[in-house]
Amino acid sequence: MTGHERRRQILAALESGAVRVSELTEQLGVSDMTIRRDLEILESHGWLRKVHGGAVPAESSTNEPGFEAKSLLEQPAKRAIAEHAATLVEPHSVIGISAGTTTWMLARSLQFHPGPLTVVTNSSTVANVPMAAAGGGAATVILTGGVRTPSAALVGPIADRSIGSLHLDRLFLGVHGMDARAGFTTPNLAEAQTNYVLVQHARQVVVLADSTKWATVGLSDFGALSIADVLITDDQLTAEAQRHLGDLVGELIIVSSAGGLAESVLS
Repeated sequence: MTGHERRRQILAALESGAVRVSELTEQLGVSDMTIRRDLEILESHGWLRKVHGGAVPAESSTNEPGFEAKSLLEQPAKRAIAEHAATLVEPHSVIGISAGTTTWMLARSLQFHPGPLTVVTNSSTVANVPMAAAGGGAATVILTGGVRTPSAALVGPIADRSIGSLHLDRLFLGVHGMDARAGFTTPNLAEAQTNYVLVQHARQVVVLADSTKWATVGLSDFGALSIADVLITDDQLTAEAQRHLGDLVGELIIVSSAGGLAESVLS
């Protein structure tokens, strides 16, 4: 198989979402190094974006990957972020969990929370996770309703009105991108509005964002970086990005994607 044909097949696989290097080596019968070289070539032409362990389709500000595609990306980092976030959840509290794959991992971590909890979410995938069960405490889950996006977020006027009548002790917020100038963004206009309403009705905002979200800018913003009272990310974030975030968010917590203690950076 020629390199041109191999790269054509990689692009064809990307039409279904993210691809993994390990899967491509098996599918195409070539070495890991060959696939990585192919990905570098395709990225240089703007046809894809390399991520840890694979690649995703080249993003525009309006591109909205589906939940399944996003759930394959940056799993160790997302898991570490979610597990640390779970330690911030107190029994008898009312928490909001926005849509997203990292927030979904947080919901899974809360299966071991002693409870009781009240969970407000605009994510159909989060709502499907049984929470606060292991310790015997019950979790009351309030699903906002609304129109479902490709990323499994429920958005729009129905969601906004539901959230607008509630008051959250702490909001755990997933984001599509974070940027020093653009702030927190999403490719979906309606989701931006729903996220904005969630933020307005929370006493504390905790943003969960792995390092690949830095310098990613979606179509619509829903707040400056300063809206984050706490931001939890992973240790692959560059030193420059850490300085930017440390200056703008209330508290920056950096977790190791390989496990271990988290580092807190107060701004």
